[in-house]
Amino acid sequence: MSKKPNIATVATPKWSPGTICIQSGYRPKVGEPRILPIFQSTTYKYEDLEQVERLFALKEKGYKYTRTGNPTLAAFEQKITELEGGVGAIALASGQAATLLAVTNLCRAGDHIVSASTIYGGTYTLFNNTLRKYGLEATFIDPEAPLKELQKAFQPNTKVLFAETLGNPGLNILDFQKFAALARQNDVPFIVDNTLTTPYLCQPFAWGANIIVHSATKYIDGHATSLGGVVIDGGNYDWTNGKFPELTEPDPTYHGVRYVESFKEAAYISKARAQFLRDFGGCCSPFNAFLFNLGLETLHLRLERHSHNALALARFLNKHPKVNWVVYPGLEGNANRARIRKYFRQPLASGILTFGIKGNIQAARTFVKHLQVAALVVHIGDARTGVLHPATSTHAQLTPAQQLTAGITPDMIRVSVGIEDAVDLIADFDQALAHVR
Repeated sequence: MSKKPNIATVATPKWSPGTICIQSGYRPKVGEPRILPIFQSTTYKYEDLEQVERLFALKEKGYKYTRTGNPTLAAFEQKITELEGGVGAIALASGQAATLLAVTNLCRAGDHIVSASTIYGGTYTLFNNTLRKYGLEATFIDPEAPLKELQKAFQPNTKVLFAETLGNPGLNILDFQKFAALARQNDVPFIVDNTLTTPYLCQPFAWGANIIVHSATKYIDGHATSLGGVVIDGGNYDWTNGKFPELTEPDPTYHGVRYVESFKEAAYISKARAQFLRDFGGCCSPFNAFLFNLGLETLHLRLERHSHNALALARFLNKHPKVNWVVYPGLEGNANRARIRKYFRQPLASGILTFGIKGNIQAARTFVKHLQVAALVVHIGDARTGVLHPATSTHAQLTPAQQLTAGITPDMIRVSVGIEDAVDLIADFDQALAHVR
């Protein structure tokens, strides 16, 4: 067997999150590069046919083609797995690709999805429109409704419960206890999008989630340079309950391998890599994985600064005469503060806030046009502050009624608060608001 790069594939010592961010995933030996290398190669050399045969039969670990695995990708996947406390991960080309994999790895035509309504507009469209074309139906629920009411959405063919830790852009914090109970009651896997909080603030596996997805494009990258996503398997769901035969019965495309039998608690993520990446592609590039790994090295520092800046800006806007309302989970008086204390590892609320500007759409246009530090961008999680008007952009494909269900109002401005000095951000918003008449 040819020598493999020294990618850590076992759990690190019991390190704190910040140390995992910096140290895990790649461990160089004497004389090897201290920083994770970019393995910019599509293929890998082996010594004999038997080795390659074992790889293609899933009987041996290794890299055969970068679409299904690469050493740089593996290091990033290992680090995010450890941060979330899972058993394995797959890096994808985008957050949307990650969500698509997370669901389609479990569902087929005729199945049903239950999802919180307060989710990213692109995910809502994926579930409500695109997947319907392929025979998957979705029902959207108000995450704040009582458990008894939410139960009515489930059907005999329901295969997945989906929600976001921090809704985008409604900024509701998920009641994990209620949703985990709902998933257990219906014996379906619970998938959580943890993009806006990241594993530094919240670890959904600790609260009953079974699968986690991220848009790595956001806080994981942190600098708006690279598209990517990641799916993490918690290894904590019983796939032998009869609902998921593709995980327990022989896979004819891999010589009859049974994923649960061969890969135990990592059956879900192993199947996803073997089938989804092989058939649909959607893989992450080694260069982007290198940048994501680099971004994770400062995640713990950036999330604290994002959160402190967001709280300072929210407090300023909350007292401004040209602002109707402010929603930030960490703001005094916000109902979500209790959930932060309960579910978050740190008493921080991430860097996203929303506020309602007084006046019509012209007021929003005037405000945005006069910003000097913050920029109008279709992005969140950047080191630089950005703003957006969701009703005319990310959620424009929703009807007015659907927008309200998702927490979108016509006066809403979404702010992704960066890591600049807070005093400059506040001054920038103050002068831009001064132009609103």
